Amino acid sequence: MRRLLTVTTAIEVPTGVLLLLQPSVVLALLFGWREIGSETLLMARVAGAAVLGLGVASWLAQDDGHTQARRGLLTGLFIYNAVAVVLLVFAGAVLQTAGLLLWPAVLYHVALTAWSVDCLRPRPERGRR
Repeated sequence: MRRLLTVTTAIEVPTGVLLLLQPSVVLALLFGWREIGSETLLMARVAGAAVLGLGVASWLAQDDGHTQARRGLLTGLFIYNAVAVVLLVFAGAVLQTAGLLLWPAVLYHVALTAWSVDCLRPRPERGRR
């Protein structure tokens, strides 16, 4: 669980900061967009704030143990990553807007979706039979 949160922190915090400060760079890398309207840039910054928030929450929860709050964060990460997979695949396959990092981003989010599911699965307590 700790490794998942560490990886999430390491990727999502810089991504969130970049979306806030230079959203056009992220949109070009993910979707290949060159001409970006002001409304799209605003929404990318809102997404950046959310991604930054998930990254910071992951960082703060690394040493939290098996608490209900940590489980809530993991559930939120699962939902975020699963929906990101669907949206990014839709962008590439249906809308045919794929930049250099679109498919690597899809693979990243698929891996984190599966990792989140694994971390959320109940584990038998040690010492009990």
